[in-house]
Amino acid sequence: MSVDLMGFLGVVLVAYVVPGPDFLVVFRSAIEHPAKGRAAGLGAQAGLCVHMLAAAVGLAVIAARSPAVYEAVKLLGAAYLVHLGIRAVLAARRSARERRADRERPAAQDSRGDIETAKGPAPTGAQWRSGFAQGFLTNVLNPKAALFFLSILPQFVDGAGSTTRQIFFLGILDVLIGIVYWFVVVAVAARLRTLLARPKVQHRWELTTGWLFIAIGVGVAAAA
Repeated sequence: MSVDLMGFLGVVLVAYVVPGPDFLVVFRSAIEHPAKGRAAGLGAQAGLCVHMLAAAVGLAVIAARSPAVYEAVKLLGAAYLVHLGIRAVLAARRSARERRADRERPAAQDSRGDIETAKGPAPTGAQWRSGFAQGFLTNVLNPKAALFFLSILPQFVDGAGSTTRQIFFLGILDVLIGIVYWFVVVAVAARLRTLLARPKVQHRWELTTGWLFIAIGVGVAAAA
């Protein structure tokens, strides 16, 4: 099996460095808790595995050549991103109401509450599942991820070898690179948790990411 490994690695690294919806999901989950961020990263790569399997068996070719299937997946993905955005905006408004209520608490309680918020609660199974599901759905409902395996991977495949084996090899390599990348993103985000745990900063962060999700979702739905 002979593939253009260096060229493929260059394309994959550029694709990861350019932020997309999955980056926003992983980073935002990591701010909530590093464990949830790692779960979101693993979920995103699990979504890529679905596209890789589909490309390897030829199912993605059918989807790409069927406008109805492509549009359906695109709209589902857009709707999910808008859903995440609305949840973030509502969370920002809820936190603003909670801050107003906290002003009535004694100063000692406020100080203790700020410290607990900065540290963050211990991760729960529900948080881990939520992060994984968000990462997975964001990628599996992204038709551009499927088109990556259909249009980009074949350019680095040696026609003399087994196409299926080479797609699996490159796809698994892509997934492993992504896991390392997402864990690095989570580590960076973890260092910003204390800053983003401040009430006013957290409020702006929730609003900003929420409207970004909504804007990306609308952009995906409106794209030709």
